[in-house]
Amino acid sequence: MIKEFIQGLSITFKHLLPGHSTTVQYPKVKLQPSERFRGLHRLVPTQDREKCVACYLCPTVCPAKCITVESAENEKGEKYPKVYQIDLLRCIFCGYCVEACPVEAIEMTGNYELANYHRDDFVFDKQRLLNTK
Repeated sequence: MIKEFIQGLSITFKHLLPGHSTTVQYPKVKLQPSERFRGLHRLVPTQDREKCVACYLCPTVCPAKCITVESAENEKGEKYPKVYQIDLLRCIFCGYCVEACPVEAIEMTGNYELANYHRDDFVFDKQRLLNTK
C-alpha cells in the first residue's frame, strides 16, 4: 500500500517539474481546437447569396429551439431566408442543425471566444453569420 502511494506521489512530483506544465498562457497563446470541435455557427455563402434554401429543417431539429427562420422568394422563384437568427444563449452546440441541412448551408467553426458584455450581442442574425470565419 505504501509502495503505490509513493508511486503516485512520484508521478505528481514529475508533473511539477519545469517542462511538464499543461498550462497555456491564454490569451497570448491560443489553443487549436480539434477538427470535430463545435464552436460558433457560420452560414456558407455562394456567389450572390447564402446557400440556405429556407427548408426549416434546422429549427425543427434544434432541441433548444434557438434558431429562427423566415423564408421569402426572389424574382427567380427560389426560396431564401429573409430572417435567419441564432440565439447563442439558448444554443447547446449539439450540431444537429449542421447534420440536418440538406444543402450544407450551415457549419460550425472552431471559434470558441464568444464572450460579450450585452445579451443582444449573442443573437446572431443572417449578416453576422455570413461574416463569421
